[in-house]
Amino acid sequence: MTTILAIESSCDETSAAVISNGKIRSNSVATQVIHEKYGGVVPELASRAHQQHIVPIVEKALQEAKVSKKDLNAIAFTRGPGLLGALLVGSSFAKALALGLKIPLIEVHHMHAHVLAHFIEEPTPSFPFLCLTVSGGHTQIVLVHDALSMEIIGETQDDAVGEAFDKTAKLLNLPYPGGPLIDKYAQQGNPLAFTFPLSEMPGLNFSFSGIKTAILYFLQDKTRKNPQFVEENLADVCASVQYTLIKMLLLKLRKAAKKTGISQIAIAGGVSANSGLRKTLLEMGEKEQWKVYIPRFEYCTDNAAMIAIAAHFKYEKGDFCKQTVSPLPRMVF
Repeated sequence: MTTILAIESSCDETSAAVISNGKIRSNSVATQVIHEKYGGVVPELASRAHQQHIVPIVEKALQEAKVSKKDLNAIAFTRGPGLLGALLVGSSFAKALALGLKIPLIEVHHMHAHVLAHFIEEPTPSFPFLCLTVSGGHTQIVLVHDALSMEIIGETQDDAVGEAFDKTAKLLNLPYPGGPLIDKYAQQGNPLAFTFPLSEMPGLNFSFSGIKTAILYFLQDKTRKNPQFVEENLADVCASVQYTLIKMLLLKLRKAAKKTGISQIAIAGGVSANSGLRKTLLEMGEKEQWKVYIPRFEYCTDNAAMIAIAAHFKYEKGDFCKQTVSPLPRMVF
């Protein structure tokens, strides 16, 4: 039996997971609440919190999996992209543990892992498939040839869709993290109450800077006329913004499906936990006769189980890294 311990520390979640022969046996996550009062992730505070959490979270993952360190065959970790200080904590811990146990080390690309989260449990997509990866830092359409071969065929040229959600939440005076709250209020509102422009980019690329500006000017204009506008129309604003952002994403995804002729469609990343996106994608999938794959909520946000499944595929190919490896905050896809 091949057993791998995986560590994820790219941003503000410290997570450890154990996988044996491709089956997840544990997936423990420690969330950093300290960032709430700052309205966003503070990199230095994130790295300090990782240092506090990493030992107990690894011990918890091993205990839940009923595995001891001597049972491990490899240690995997997120090399990038992410916050440098946060990545350093995870990579340093993984390197030290692998060195001490004299077992191989496996580096994992964070966004590759989000895509491969679809292989944690059944049903799994068949190759090739398209994956819309959406998060606070990334918006990409990925053509997945196999577990270790992927290419970006469309991506944002400026801001990520997750940033657009979070920026809107901030403008609406919603607490951090605001994206899930927009989703919550949107379920109570009218998505056609207000109209926002759809940013157009050539090909399969995205742009979200324009709609962020449009939302800002819209709210400034409305609150100038009525200071209570946001309070009185919160649900409708959230629903309208969410409707527009989802429409921008799925228009490009449908275009990519038609261009490639691929009908196996998946979504991944933190924003794929958005209920509106999940519902609309399923509806579009029925209309377009796609086979749609959506991971469980716990595998959408940052977690070590996705690092573990990516490491499983790399272990099978003998794809290990050296102890001289260092984090890459801007790691290319």
